[in-house]
Amino acid sequence: MHTDHRSGCPINLSLEVFGDRWSLIILRDMIFGGKRHFRELLNGSIEGIASNILADRLKRLMQLGMLTKADDPSHKQKAIYSLTEMAITLMPILAHLGAWGRVWLPVSEELSIRAELLEKGGQPMWDKFMDELRHEHLGTPSPASGPTVRATLQAGYEAVVARKASEAGCEPAA
Repeated sequence: MHTDHRSGCPINLSLEVFGDRWSLIILRDMIFGGKRHFRELLNGSIEGIASNILADRLKRLMQLGMLTKADDPSHKQKAIYSLTEMAITLMPILAHLGAWGRVWLPVSEELSIRAELLEKGGQPMWDKFMDELRHEHLGTPSPASGPTVRATLQAGYEAVVARKASEAGCEPAA
């Protein structure tokens, strides 16, 4: 056991990894939003992370073995971040957190629809999503054809946004 940990308790050790304000949000945006570049993570999160905090958390997640970083072949000055198997296997935990939040916290319908769909889809949907993430981030063989889980979740989000806009008598924002 490392002496820099408070204890060997698995809950304590997990909180030492995820107990900060941003690490799970960064992983959420990578898993569910498909964001892989610094700029996408910086500008694409509705929570508004500061660039120095993002840089620090990305570095920390790499040190923990949750992310890797490589040069982006499409742009010489960009790096691309990839989830490791360690991070991919968090997907069901994020699904459970979303399900819990839907029950106990004042969520918005449009931002909670993905959690609802994941909860209803259960383990088969989670397994499919993790296989898709492994293909996207680790280069494993492509999973089954058909719409991806991310596309299904996005379609659910867009349907709620469109319905709410229609009910309000206006067009949805792009």
